[in-house]
Amino acid sequence: MTERVWAAGAATGIGSLPGTDAREAAEVVLGELPQFPYLPELPGRGVGADLLGRSAALLVDLAVEVVPTGYRVTARPGHHHRRATDLLRWDVDGLDEAVDNAGRPPVVKTQVAGPWTLAAGIELASGHRVLTDRGAVREFSESLLEGLRAHVAELTARTGAPVVVQFDEPSLPSVLAGALPTPSGYGTVPSVPEPEARDLLSTMIQGAGAITGQPVIVHCCAARPPISLLRSAGAGGIAIDATLLSGAPSAVLDEVGEAWDSGVAFLLGLVPSTDPGKPVSLREIAEPALGLVDRLGFPRTLLAERGVPTTTCGLAGATGAWVRRALELSRELGRAFLEPPETW
Repeated sequence: MTERVWAAGAATGIGSLPGTDAREAAEVVLGELPQFPYLPELPGRGVGADLLGRSAALLVDLAVEVVPTGYRVTARPGHHHRRATDLLRWDVDGLDEAVDNAGRPPVVKTQVAGPWTLAAGIELASGHRVLTDRGAVREFSESLLEGLRAHVAELTARTGAPVVVQFDEPSLPSVLAGALPTPSGYGTVPSVPEPEARDLLSTMIQGAGAITGQPVIVHCCAARPPISLLRSAGAGGIAIDATLLSGAPSAVLDEVGEAWDSGVAFLLGLVPSTDPGKPVSLREIAEPALGLVDRLGFPRTLLAERGVPTTTCGLAGATGAWVRRALELSRELGRAFLEPPETW
């Protein structure tokens, strides 16, 4: 497995932030997460700024438009596609300007939709999901990788830092379960067999890893993420909501243990993504992670070596004040993993 470029005890974020100012968002991220910052996503700007629109902006020789049901393939780039492309370019410009002030970071993370979430969320011209056409799924995946190559090259040139890619796969559990509705709403799209899902993910992970020379992260914040599938597909890091594991069956915990034992890093969602409305202590936030390694029989030093604290999900729904506090708590938690307080 490729050696991780981020430092032990580093913290990062999932991706999204509130607001509309790309430079301001980048300055907040670089200031609060200096060891492992990321290119912020600002979905509050509307069409083209969400996960699917932002990822579609990277596609090469494919374009999308917005219809009442969401994003749909179109013959040529129109207003909606150009807007998504412009928003992504402004985000990179904002990060570039923030880096000029803050200094070169040791690494930068960028987030894009994973192949199955992209295929599940975009429609063919017929109105059916790209997911229903395996040839189209491959075409979209290849196009995304090609666009990702140019995106990573630009980020590297602008920041002077190595780039880590995170594939967001919120729809993967529904793809595997056959739980996505058809256009009529009366049926569901057939499930994708796990071997097929794994093979495509593996191709994408290998491709992104070849582009960056860094481990590839896959994020899935479902209550029961397919950890074994992601590990076997070659993910170097798996991002999960760790607060949801407290009641997980032993089989899920075994999957976590096997992945950790094999060298996979876990981005552990521990800090609330919205203001909990009451003071929270660092020890309280750390408890799910501490309990997890204790239950699995690992030394707590593993949290510094192969654990990266994050918020439980993106911060798009948070207030500006909580964004700073949440990222600060994530950073402090990473430091505590590296140098645990005596009371722990």
